[in-house]
Amino acid sequence: MKFAPIEDLFHIFDETAQILQDELSCTYLDALGETGENIFHGKVLQEEISELSQKRLMKHYQEFTLDKYQKEEIRKAYQLAILKGMKENIQPNHQMTPDAVGMFVSYLIGKFTHGQALLSMLDPAVGTGNLLYTILNYLTDKNITSYGVDVDETLIRLAYAGANLQEHEVHFFNQDSLEPLFIDPADVVVSDLPIGYYPNDLRASEYTLASDKGHSYAHHLFIEQSIMHLKDGGYTFFIVPNNLFLSEEAHKLNEFLKKHAHIQGLVQLPLSMFKNEQSAKSILILQKHKEGLQAPKEALLVQLPKLSDAARTKSIMDQIDTWFRQEKQVGK
Repeated sequence: MKFAPIEDLFHIFDETAQILQDELSCTYLDALGETGENIFHGKVLQEEISELSQKRLMKHYQEFTLDKYQKEEIRKAYQLAILKGMKENIQPNHQMTPDAVGMFVSYLIGKFTHGQALLSMLDPAVGTGNLLYTILNYLTDKNITSYGVDVDETLIRLAYAGANLQEHEVHFFNQDSLEPLFIDPADVVVSDLPIGYYPNDLRASEYTLASDKGHSYAHHLFIEQSIMHLKDGGYTFFIVPNNLFLSEEAHKLNEFLKKHAHIQGLVQLPLSMFKNEQSAKSILILQKHKEGLQAPKEALLVQLPKLSDAARTKSIMDQIDTWFRQEKQVGK
């Protein structure tokens, strides 16, 4: 892919966000969400903008037409602008799933849902939507109805603008994902799980995976909520810490999973992607129980090498293809 279109797009997003940031006295991220909406509608929606700034904004907006750029070019340029905004205003919950991870999750979803042309997909921690849009841009052979939930208003506004710019139909809910969700069960739940403690002990107490003392692990509650919002036989693709099954609450999580789901696989992401071994993550693939559905004879357990190591990466991909042929009768 040429970089020129991505650079051009980033320049449009960045310049116009800075103009709106100054005019509206807001953060860069909030201004980016506003400019995303303006670009989609092809006009300045904010009434309080000075005439000079309106003219400057419209000059940039007229350079953008949706059919001029590919969806992935729009996603990557928008992602770069979001990353710039996150550096200005760092918060622990403002983190983006790396592209390589999103692409590999897309590949796995394609393999596990082979033969399913229609899918419904839920991301209960959608954030800016980057993981979801990577999947939607990659799985172009499927018709996917998507749902995204996030408690953070800034992030969900960015996700909403990003969906419009890439012309993805996504239903967004700005709420605490661990409160009741009024969403039909999905074929696939995908999420880069928020890690940490959930502060609402009263709400947590309604979950099987609530801690017996102190705050509960938010990521455990997200796993339970996700499985409850999955169709029988549906799949989850969670990005989880490598030490998920080593914590003091792991026994409870194991019992819950035995009762409700089959572990289909655990794919350890390259350690080179992370600052240190403690922050390393894996992709956990679960399938919700369904009458007549058997657990795999062997779960898919692989450790991905550095993706720059072509020979080892090919060897692992061959190993994964073999597993799919043996367990799922899915050919190359």
